[in-house]
Amino acid sequence: MPEIKNYTLNFGPQHPAAHGVLRLVLEMDGEVIERADPHIGLLHRGTEKLAETKPFNQNIGYMDRLDYVSMMCNEHGYVLAIEKLLELEIPERAKYIRVMFDEITRILNHLMWIGTHALDVGAMTMFLYAFREREDLMDLYEAVSGTRMHATYYRPGGVARDLPDAMPQYQESRWRSKKEAARLNENRQGSLLDFTEDFTNRFPGYIDEYETLLTDNRIWKQRTVGIGVVTQERAFQLGFTGPMLRGSGVEWDLRKKQPYEVYDRMDFDIPVGTNGDCYDRYLVRIEEMRQSNRIVKQCISWLKDNPGIVLSENHKVAAPRREMAKADMEGLIHHFKLFTEGYTVPEGEVYTAIEHPKGEFGVFLISDGANKPYRLKVRAPGFAHLSSMNEMATGHMLSDVVAIIGTQDIVFGEIDR
Repeated sequence: MPEIKNYTLNFGPQHPAAHGVLRLVLEMDGEVIERADPHIGLLHRGTEKLAETKPFNQNIGYMDRLDYVSMMCNEHGYVLAIEKLLELEIPERAKYIRVMFDEITRILNHLMWIGTHALDVGAMTMFLYAFREREDLMDLYEAVSGTRMHATYYRPGGVARDLPDAMPQYQESRWRSKKEAARLNENRQGSLLDFTEDFTNRFPGYIDEYETLLTDNRIWKQRTVGIGVVTQERAFQLGFTGPMLRGSGVEWDLRKKQPYEVYDRMDFDIPVGTNGDCYDRYLVRIEEMRQSNRIVKQCISWLKDNPGIVLSENHKVAAPRREMAKADMEGLIHHFKLFTEGYTVPEGEVYTAIEHPKGEFGVFLISDGANKPYRLKVRAPGFAHLSSMNEMATGHMLSDVVAIIGTQDIVFGEIDR
């Protein structure tokens, strides 16, 4: 009997390197892939449909759960759509806080990406390094919103609350000695901005550590150079955005080309690749972390010098402050109306897009004048990237599929919404 070489292999949906419930049906010739067919729908939570049943202000929490690694950026796209329909002006300080947290979120996303991508390809240490830094940034999320992941911090009209004056402290416990707690609390003595500034001063050194481990590592280069090549022209045709598009040599970044909030006042560069392979996309994201660090620094210096309100004074849309709700009849009525039925948004349709860590995150919103969206459509960057899986993987080995999934930086919450 001759050996049968052609066979079909199931990759996922419970595979640790599938980054979510991705099922790939791979048609193999020996170890070479002839066809890769991504199957989705194993996670589907119906976010877009659920959003049509809830008032506008109650949908912000759903946005966090789309790409659950870039929580505040998802909120940003949705909140901008509502503000555009309402023609709502937001305070200057809120714009800077949003930009700062967008960039903190971008660093969070890229740390998760580099940790898991390197782990998939076989580098264990990277994962531990990246999560060490993520812990500090998660503390920033927790300090402003009370939760480490699903923040629900951005609101139509600004942000939920101003930046706190103190950071949470580590306590002595049976797992942590007094001396260890004191060491961990050294840079937590000031405000949130002081702690963030301390992080931005340390972070470039950490990125250098990542580069020492990976950039010239011959195993890393063997696994990423020349793998999953996408030409500039093809990247356009496939609807790539973000680092996937910039890795193929296209200088396109919504923060520069269609500035929103205060990005037009920020000084930063757009990193661009040349070969469009996994290695170039890795270099682009590494440099993006450095640029995000620069933007965060600029936001910190402005926020330190410019106190002010962070939420619109229009109480038809933005919740009144607690003392106002408890002491003033008007405030109580506004509070009650806002949290029971929300607010109506003028009829119309709007599309807003932001430069999400993974690419262009767009929100298309149709309002029929009611207090809930008539239709909400999310343009998720990961969905377009996943659709290129067959093209990127054909002709490569099975082990390269893992590198390609890693370089696409896929998170299933936004693909299977």
